[in-house]
Amino acid sequence: MNQERSLDKMKKLIISIIVSTLLASCYKDKGNYVIDMPESPVLQNLDTLYEAMTGDSLVIQPKIVGLAAENLECDWRIDVPEALVPEANHYKGNALRIVFGLEAKRYTARLTVTNKANGMKYFYPFKVQGVTEFSRGTLVLSKDQEESKLSFIKADNSVQPNIYEVINGQPLPAEPLQLHYVKNQFTGNTPLGYWIISKKGGVRLNVNSLKKESEKPGTLHDNFFLAPPTINVGSFQAHPQGVLLGVINDKFYGGATTTWDQSATYGMFGTYADGDYDLSSKFVLSTVNNNYTVIGFEKNKKQFVRINLYGSPMYFGTQYSAIGSDIFNPTNIGMDLLQLVQINNADTYAYVKNANGQIYELMFNANFAGPFNFTSGHKRLFIRPEWITADTKMLASRSGYIYIAAQNQIFRYNPLSEQVQSLKTDIKGEVTMLKLEDDESTLIAGAAGTLYYLDIQVGKSGELVKKIEGIPGSPIDMTWRK
Repeated sequence: MNQERSLDKMKKLIISIIVSTLLASCYKDKGNYVIDMPESPVLQNLDTLYEAMTGDSLVIQPKIVGLAAENLECDWRIDVPEALVPEANHYKGNALRIVFGLEAKRYTARLTVTNKANGMKYFYPFKVQGVTEFSRGTLVLSKDQEESKLSFIKADNSVQPNIYEVINGQPLPAEPLQLHYVKNQFTGNTPLGYWIISKKGGVRLNVNSLKKESEKPGTLHDNFFLAPPTINVGSFQAHPQGVLLGVINDKFYGGATTTWDQSATYGMFGTYADGDYDLSSKFVLSTVNNNYTVIGFEKNKKQFVRINLYGSPMYFGTQYSAIGSDIFNPTNIGMDLLQLVQINNADTYAYVKNANGQIYELMFNANFAGPFNFTSGHKRLFIRPEWITADTKMLASRSGYIYIAAQNQIFRYNPLSEQVQSLKTDIKGEVTMLKLEDDESTLIAGAAGTLYYLDIQVGKSGELVKKIEGIPGSPIDMTWRK
């Protein structure tokens, strides 16, 4: 036993000496080496992103220096997840010259440069964005007599009227209401489709071809997991995740977001938010601390109601604390709602009418993301009651102004001071649409086949920037891709 212990001690001592010697030699090694690295190529004129028109030529011709031409080999690949034969999108040559036959999507691509003299490979990633003639431009929904019309405005402001009928060979549903471009802002603004909404239904278009969707539900009726017997649309808004939310048959529906946004079931409607209520078509989609909630109005009980979006919409009615109810009681307004607008997810303005026909302006703040508070601000007779009906074109800007159309005029209303200013541009015909550009420096008014672009920047009073004519009938709504 003692002999075994002595042998163990001897082994440990020998190992310790070897490790110490190795560490010492490593410490003394100053790393004074001469490494002969192979010469690397220098790549010029290769961008990180290329746009390719579907059906047109795609040519990428970088300049490669630092390698002898006879030792240079280039391999190109475009990754197409849906391709049955991935190698079909692999190419050889110092330049990529192909007819781009892929869809209008963004594809990951890579150039591999090989030095045949030593086998070294160098990788250069880039992306290819497929586009069509419809990838950029403006869509306008209009009503021509009793028919719905869709027009496409190119970047040069030329108008292609009746584009839906030309491409799809059929008319749109009658009684047009809204046009929505749905995109998922949480996945890099992934475009998901256009929805054309009418009073009794709607159709969804592919964003790149403007064809009625065939892979995803192409009609509003097909967008239900179980559609109701009849569809009577109040209004919709687009959620930032790229689905529609809104009022159908006086109930609140929300598109499903619990799956991949390219799935055919993404955005489809399940059952409506359960509850005993009948909603007005006017509602506000508000965000507080990145939580989206809905301010609605129960039109029979004449009260403001809370709807939360917990995966799917849930109706909570008047389950909130009413603060300042001596100004007005949100659970018992006693008047009919005509219009509802909100400024910067904060001050909300409701325009209501009593039994005598008087129009009141109600200002409030609602935090339905918790704590669940409804704070009444003011209640006063509106200074221009003749402007306000259920069909009035009205919208609020982030700057705090409310723009209101009355016949062929547009007014800028400051709800804090009750100051009213008439915008300068002379509009021919009744204003049937108001829309703000993304940066809200321009107000777009639609009237009698024409779009008027008005300058509303600080210090401006609605001077005409440009106008686009040739829209069939009266503009109802519009959207765009830039």
